[in-house]
Amino acid sequence: MKTILVDDEPAMHLILRKMLAKLPEVQVEGAFTNAQAATAFLRDNREIGLAFVDISMAGESGLSFAAATNAAGFPVQIVFVTSHKEYALEAFELSVLDYLVKPVTQERLQRTVQRALAVTERLRRAEAEAASETTGRTVVTVLGDVVVSNETGRVKWISRKCAELFAYLLLHRGRRIPRSRLIPDIFGGMEHEQALKYLNTSIYQLRKSLEPLGLRDIVRSENDGYALELAADCSIDCEEFERQARGLQVITAENAEQAGRIERSYTGDLFGDRAYVWAVHETDRYSELYASLVGRLAEYHLSMRNPEGALSLLAKLNQRNPLDESVVRLLMLTRERMGDVNGINALYADYVRLLDRELGIRPSDDLVGYYEERLGRSRNN
Repeated sequence: MKTILVDDEPAMHLILRKMLAKLPEVQVEGAFTNAQAATAFLRDNREIGLAFVDISMAGESGLSFAAATNAAGFPVQIVFVTSHKEYALEAFELSVLDYLVKPVTQERLQRTVQRALAVTERLRRAEAEAASETTGRTVVTVLGDVVVSNETGRVKWISRKCAELFAYLLLHRGRRIPRSRLIPDIFGGMEHEQALKYLNTSIYQLRKSLEPLGLRDIVRSENDGYALELAADCSIDCEEFERQARGLQVITAENAEQAGRIERSYTGDLFGDRAYVWAVHETDRYSELYASLVGRLAEYHLSMRNPEGALSLLAKLNQRNPLDESVVRLLMLTRERMGDVNGINALYADYVRLLDRELGIRPSDDLVGYYEERLGRSRNN
């Protein structure tokens, strides 16, 4: 991914260059001490996908720079790198990717880069699917992010709140949602008049974001409320995933390949890192549906004496929720089938430490017994 640095301190350029050099997925194409020069560079280099930007700079601030890139439609993800924590709320209103506080650690920087790469891959897939349609079909991708695209291109959200408003209306599409419900759900904690002002602004920004794709009118005003009306042939990835996953309750040799494709189509939790409070129930529902599919697919691989395939799948689940005892059990079983005594021991020891550190508890008696049984069988094989 091609990257630029925007900071009025040259020393910060050296620090970030050194840290980013350790990440082979990233190539620094330029470093700028002012926003004007960076904007001019982006205008002539549309392939730049990521920008690390200081907020407090002489002349144009990083906040103004981010707003300008959004308005210009530059396909660049913005990451703020700053010493000023007080700007965090305002920064995230601008639909930036991340907000890093100096001094930045290598681990934190790597997580941000991986997140940027994941977003880029999801956008690429959404655009490829939309481009393959000859009828102007709209594609909505909400597993891992909030993306809308069609043959014209993809949406560039003007603000984070307008993206959130779209996501909210999408879950309730076809139904009028009164302003009296939108305000507490999306702008909760604000004084009413201020929240009302933000809602009006966000509705305007949402329509402006959708306008380049010819979709401005899908957000309808109805009796002091709003509704999202999508075409019948609109593709929504979470619904397609749910339909296909529920259709594979039993995985066999005939549908295992299809099950693998469905598993790979789950590119992240509902709305990704945005983690909207009002969407917790639906997020958990899709996550559980994915976990159930992966569990069935892993068990199929074990039944076919392919523990390596099961291990790869279960590692994903374990990374998503390392406290899930059912996944730990399946991982132990997989390690047993592989004859990996050391792997069983390491897995159990890590789980014991995790429970103690995070919850202050010990493993259940059932799990202790299951561990000893797996260990014993592995040693006897």
